[in-house]
Amino acid sequence: MVATRADGPAEDRQGIPHYRMFIGGEWVDTPESYEVINPATEELVATAAKGDTSHADAAVAAAKQAFESGEWRNTPPAERAAVIDRVIAELSSRIDEFTEIGSRECGFPYRLSQAICVGFPLMHMQHYADLARRYEWVSPGPVAGAVLSASQIRRDPIGVCVGITPWNFPLVLVVWKAIPALVAGNSVVIKVDEKTPIAALELARMLRDAGVPDGVFNVVTGNGETVGAHLVAHPDVRKVSFTGSTAVGREVMRTAADTIKRVTLELGGKGPNIVLDDADLDAAVDGAAYAFLLHAGQACESGTRLLLPSSLHDEFVRRLVDRLKTLKIGNPLDPATDIGPVMGPVQHKRILGYIEKGKEEGATLVHGGNVPTGPGFEKGYWIEPTVFTDVRNDMCIASEEIFGPVLSVLRYDSVDEAVKLANDTEYGLSAGVWSQDVPRALEVAQQLQAGSVWINDWHNISAHLPFGGFKQSGTGRELGPQALDEFTEAKAVTVDLSGKVERRAYGLVFSTPPNA
Repeated sequence: MVATRADGPAEDRQGIPHYRMFIGGEWVDTPESYEVINPATEELVATAAKGDTSHADAAVAAAKQAFESGEWRNTPPAERAAVIDRVIAELSSRIDEFTEIGSRECGFPYRLSQAICVGFPLMHMQHYADLARRYEWVSPGPVAGAVLSASQIRRDPIGVCVGITPWNFPLVLVVWKAIPALVAGNSVVIKVDEKTPIAALELARMLRDAGVPDGVFNVVTGNGETVGAHLVAHPDVRKVSFTGSTAVGREVMRTAADTIKRVTLELGGKGPNIVLDDADLDAAVDGAAYAFLLHAGQACESGTRLLLPSSLHDEFVRRLVDRLKTLKIGNPLDPATDIGPVMGPVQHKRILGYIEKGKEEGATLVHGGNVPTGPGFEKGYWIEPTVFTDVRNDMCIASEEIFGPVLSVLRYDSVDEAVKLANDTEYGLSAGVWSQDVPRALEVAQQLQAGSVWINDWHNISAHLPFGGFKQSGTGRELGPQALDEFTEAKAVTVDLSGKVERRAYGLVFSTPPNA
């Protein structure tokens, strides 16, 4: 686990690390604490300060003061990118440590934790650092006919940006919200989920040591209903980036409207995974399992609705069930483990409730649906991979986000019907198509209402492609070539050249008409 540091977020309390918030360059503690619990064993991993609205106010005030001072905002983008490079170097030297954090704090199987809790953050930080170096911070504006004027378009930082992150992918989602905001010259306040605060607080120390000035990056803890809502409503916050449920996302958007904040929302999903009748079944079966079981189904872009042609339905389901029987459920620290626990008692009860609801609604349970028993499962929050057939799209298990290892299988008789079923949802975050005929798959993909459509793959989230949702899966985009647009404001600057002004070679910064 993380070594405790006098100058870092953690201090040792009787053999248990205790994590403090990071506000204005200082480590801030509170009398009350959260307990960080290992979801596989129910053991105490660490404790963390329990922040309240006063800490949120202090963090925003520190961020605002740091932004107005201009020290970080006026640092050249290449130098800001170099700071991120130094963080990347340190995180790269601590791969094993952060992999273990992901397994103990969040229940990631070790192999998955190494990829998602370390590999993804490293790749995505590198993407944002590289983007900062090539982004058009200032570009010539268009020439407006014969008007004797010059123009430029600037991309300026917004100000204080708040990121509110969930528990399922702790460091990845902090990186998505903090690093592009930082390289754009903003100040940042991150409100972490109280169940998984460790990685974000360790990142705070790394950013400080890499050269980020005090107040530019702050991390607070606290309940979402109070601290998170307070940050969204705060008049000095100019941008909110939120990842979480669609229900909470609606509240974030309503609250942010009072002060006309910029908002990015990455919300729920109910990803349709369409298998066409010419698919490679071996690949599609593995892909279907991967689509709904990554992190025990606790991913908003999971493929939780499997759409099968009637001609393949029975064979595909048989193959899928056989494949699921080969997967190892158990100790996340065991490198052989494929599936870990769900996050905690609330999530465990919720998922089991949906499984019972599926039975009540008339769906056929063909695999799983139970809590594993025996050695290794005496404690923890375990649920078997669960597959329902005979599912209708209007059933709760097909229409509502379960956020667990539960798959709903739907039949279709034509591709048009499959597309209609896929799009018949309030969500639009992810979708997939399996086919050996790529032009045919692309034709289907074009009709799907989703921000990411994967062909013969799933969970392929590339730093170089935009990620976000259609419909009630959110607004705005993270990652991709224009990612910094979400954290900057466009400013148009014009110069009237018709009067007696000194004429210079403005061409590198301004566009001017030929007769200027």
